[in-house]
Amino acid sequence: MYILGINGSHRAGKGTSLLLRAALDAAVGAGAQTELVELSALDIGYCAGCNACLARTTCALSDDMDALVEKMRSADGILLGSPVYFGNVTARMKTFIDRTRPLHMAENALAGKVGGAVVTAGLPDCGAEGTLAVLDAFFATHEMIAVHPRPAGPVLRGGVIATQLAGFSEGGRPCWQSTKDDQVALKFAAQLGRDVARLIVRA
Repeated sequence: MYILGINGSHRAGKGTSLLLRAALDAAVGAGAQTELVELSALDIGYCAGCNACLARTTCALSDDMDALVEKMRSADGILLGSPVYFGNVTARMKTFIDRTRPLHMAENALAGKVGGAVVTAGLPDCGAEGTLAVLDAFFATHEMIAVHPRPAGPVLRGGVIATQLAGFSEGGRPCWQSTKDDQVALKFAAQLGRDVARLIVRA
């Protein structure tokens, strides 16, 4: 069982990466082999809209996406992560999404694989759920099985969303935290990793 994490943040090793690693570590505990790929370390060009992938299963472009596509083909589960940029995924993540078109047009190479998403945001109500919806749409388009974790206990969040807002001071000023301090998000991320691994085993 191989689960691949793909981080669309421009800042490798920061908050979004932390959430993905929390999910992947939990998946390891459930018996998975895992790998985390930082898109910021790869050279992936924009989709040129040439439509070559309408008739073939490979992209007309050749860059670091080639090796990543092979990892995706071999993966049983794929986790995507992105910070919220203006209410959406990052441009880097969107470029990656566009370049997966050859996996869908002439074949449906990712169908049946298990997916899940994590998102980081400055504020809890400024685009995080919309960004999760974009990543969910990726899974749906590729006919993947999307996992939406729900840890035991009261419902605390609508998905794996970390926020930097910790609360407000007595004077009403915002208090900030890092992703590592958002224990609810980390709990949801770990649940995501376990659920993805369990679903792969059941399938």
